Amino acid sequence: MPDLTLQPVPRDAIDEVVAFVEAARRELFPMLAGTPLPHDLAHFASTYLDGAGCFLEARDGGRLVAVVGYLPYDHRFAQLCYRAQQVVEVVRLFVLPAYRRHGLAAALFARLRLQAQAQGVDCLYLHTHPFLPGAIRFWERQGFSVVDVEQDPVWQTTHMQLPLR
Repeated sequence: MPDLTLQPVPRDAIDEVVAFVEAARRELFPMLAGTPLPHDLAHFASTYLDGAGCFLEARDGGRLVAVVGYLPYDHRFAQLCYRAQQVVEVVRLFVLPAYRRHGLAAALFARLRLQAQAQGVDCLYLHTHPFLPGAIRFWERQGFSVVDVEQDPVWQTTHMQLPLR
């Protein structure tokens, strides 16, 4: 892995980070073309910098090469019961192709996990999809376990968790 800087997103980089995430999302999910910016990205500062969320970036020199964040879990999946715990949802892990397979995603996530532990988070939650190459296996290597797989024939949303306490 090159000599990278891993840090919380500074306020003056919000527009750049949002554009980076939005470009990565649309590349992975072309069906999103023409849809509005998701709430967390449209309200980046209040979601990730001023609230209970967290968003980290990785830079090679001044170049933005990877990001990941978390925000409070919103209980939108009825089959998951996290009511008695402080749970955050890991979101928006994107790494430029040239920087993949060098441990950057794992290093960025490790930093995010430490931040969650410092904030007293009980459990990390995320969901992913089998059509994203290597995603499920990557998260399993980070300590996550599968807790549910939806039977939808297109998305097969795979719910995963990592207890911290």
